[in-house]
Amino acid sequence: MLRRIITAAAAVTLTVAVASPALAYWEFGHETIAEIAMANVKPATRAHVLALLKQSAVLDTPECPAATPAEAAVWPDCIKKLGDRFKNTYAWHYQDVEICQPFDLESACKDGNCAAAQIEKDVKLLKSDKGTTKERVTALAFLLHLVGDIHQPLHAGEDHDAGGNKVAASYGIYAPPHFNLHSIWDGPLAERAITTGPSLIRRYPAAVKARLQAGTVTDWSRQSWEIAQKQVYASVMNGQPCGPEPSHVAMDEATIAKEVPVARLQVERGGLRLAKLLDQALG
Repeated sequence: MLRRIITAAAAVTLTVAVASPALAYWEFGHETIAEIAMANVKPATRAHVLALLKQSAVLDTPECPAATPAEAAVWPDCIKKLGDRFKNTYAWHYQDVEICQPFDLESACKDGNCAAAQIEKDVKLLKSDKGTTKERVTALAFLLHLVGDIHQPLHAGEDHDAGGNKVAASYGIYAPPHFNLHSIWDGPLAERAITTGPSLIRRYPAAVKARLQAGTVTDWSRQSWEIAQKQVYASVMNGQPCGPEPSHVAMDEATIAKEVPVARLQVERGGLRLAKLLDQALG
């Protein structure tokens, strides 16, 4: 995994260059979640994952490598730049469940076009040991990626604003053009959370794994949706997530400090839950 520490200022510079509604957690978040998972899967699972990724050339995407778990976890975002070839996958990266309505994942996943539905489909395909090599490598790459996506709260809940993409935002003293609430949670906040404290990439005790891995994909989706409502939107709307949404919100340093542990825990959950699903599919 590309290991680096990006300061808030550098992260904002990066945001100006590459921020896009199509990106999720950027590279660092997805790489970290994949590495946490690989540190916590069974040895047989790890061997199976690595064996599959050795065959990633079958994807025929030299612009977007997927030979390692970290690369494969970024691959589903990378292929978006390849145009119509993968346009059917764009809706798989999120599930916009309205935060001010009862949780309704089924409606958000109509025709299977959402992250949760694709995660379950990928696990089923890999577990069955069926499908071509290309189909199995593709399913593995999307599984590595989409579990990260559902743990980014603004991919799980929204308020008629494309998951915060339509809400202009500032991050501390930084407010570059086109900066929005979604890109903050994808980028600088995720970067700061991951690099605050001890490394998240380690072998976790069995009791911690059991606690954080509990539940189903639907349960995890609901949890992220609740965080979107009670943490993400509430923190920038004076505790009233379902009130009138301003055209611009500000995350001051005090707010950022409160959100860092939330974002960090979501990355940790994502990695350990990905490990659980990989063990189910390939262990």
